[in-house]
Amino acid sequence: MDTSLRQLVRMGSLVMLVLALFLLVQMNHVRNTSATTNTVSFSGEGKVMATPDIAVISASILTQGVDSKSAQDENSRKSKAVSDFLKKQGIEDKDVKTSNYNISPQYKYPPYGGQPTITGYQVTQSYEIKVRDLTKISAVLDGLVSAGANQVNNLGLQVENPEALRSQARQMAIDNAKKKAQELKGQVGISLGRIVNFSEGSNGYPEPMYYDVKNMSAGMGGGGPDIQTGENEIAVNVTITYQIK
Repeated sequence: MDTSLRQLVRMGSLVMLVLALFLLVQMNHVRNTSATTNTVSFSGEGKVMATPDIAVISASILTQGVDSKSAQDENSRKSKAVSDFLKKQGIEDKDVKTSNYNISPQYKYPPYGGQPTITGYQVTQSYEIKVRDLTKISAVLDGLVSAGANQVNNLGLQVENPEALRSQARQMAIDNAKKKAQELKGQVGISLGRIVNFSEGSNGYPEPMYYDVKNMSAGMGGGGPDIQTGENEIAVNVTITYQIK
């Protein structure tokens, strides 16, 4: 076989290979187009009521002294009293976190300018306390003040694991969409194939509910405030798209 004939054979083989690849791509495109064109979608909704199951209290102990040591000693004494009280309420150490500790000098400024002088020191120790037994919220708030926490800043009621509730609402939404699909099969006599698309939307996570409990150092009396936990709603919407056989 001469050189020109061999080149012709090679060119012919290359052309056949390109055509074969082109046909495969076209067949795959047609198959995918068919799978996504002949489709039907079903929407479903799931709702779960989210009741707060944990309370987070922000509280501080503020003490003053003529020097930093006396202010720290007084703060430590009150801190131990707060810690002992929380343990008696069944609150574990892992649920009590020191969020801030600060020592700052207190100044006296001359009325007509000049160099200020230090008159004492102030120590502030802040806590973040998780209360898992919501029936004890009022008692804890009241007892914190009695134990020495002279600043109780706020109370937040939260859902500790909102993702579990969202997962539950998602499953309800999926079941709702699939139920609609089965009902339509019987009503119009279509045959559903594989799921070709899925989308989800939700209203996010339940927002913590905050109570302003500042200035509680004045004393609450009557065993503390009456706190209502309330409920939030978690809603998930899904859309499932099936191929029609």
